[in-house]
Amino acid sequence: MAEKLGFQEKQYAFARHIRDPQNNPAPAGTEDRRMAIYRELFFNNLRSLLSQTFPVLKKLHKKEKWDAFIRQFMILHEAQTPYFLQVPEEFLKFLQNEYELQPDDFPFLIELAHYEWVELALSVSDEVNDTTGIDPEGSLLEGIPVQSKLAWSYAYQFPVHRISTDFLPEAAGEQTTYLTVCRKANDDMDFMELNPVTARLLEMIESNNKESGRQLLTRLAGELRYPDADKLIEHGLEAMEEMRSAEILLGVK
Repeated sequence: MAEKLGFQEKQYAFARHIRDPQNNPAPAGTEDRRMAIYRELFFNNLRSLLSQTFPVLKKLHKKEKWDAFIRQFMILHEAQTPYFLQVPEEFLKFLQNEYELQPDDFPFLIELAHYEWVELALSVSDEVNDTTGIDPEGSLLEGIPVQSKLAWSYAYQFPVHRISTDFLPEAAGEQTTYLTVCRKANDDMDFMELNPVTARLLEMIESNNKESGRQLLTRLAGELRYPDADKLIEHGLEAMEEMRSAEILLGVK
């Protein structure tokens, strides 16, 4: 038993050193040349994975800063999954819950990380659309519009889809940015920016299972106290047709 506990303690010491070599010595009697191989292997693999998942975030930061994010993630965060493709979500949780924003951090740091993570999460999602009883060409006004399970909608304070080295907003936008990210039938990824009205319409469609598109738009006109319900229905139909073309809507039932 003592021998087993000794081996486990060496494993823990090994893990502590890999995570934070500056503050945790390697297991006693271990050659540093060999430990260096593991230190570099673990860190470089993690950096490669996160750099691929968060390419814009990585590009906006100098190498030292990006590496510091990864090192702090290794030190501070206790991951709840052994699956490689779920590690980026753990990194997002680290940024959201454990990382302390610094004065020189971009104000959109966490939102941009979330937006970039969504693309990976949606690309590997095992959700499938059951198209039984759905008419892909049916009338979106007379039928019940059906949203794809592979169309995920989010609201951001920053226009995260536009952020790049040439566009670095220093403050949140005056209006909320509504984005729907969609995985199409051919597995291509796309997104659509919505205005507040179409975002609310899509929200109503997502939770609806009995009202026709016309009924939804009539109810929306009432919510907005829109002076011309017929005009809103006309614009709403155009928006729904655009969403159907983008495969955000599958059709009607």
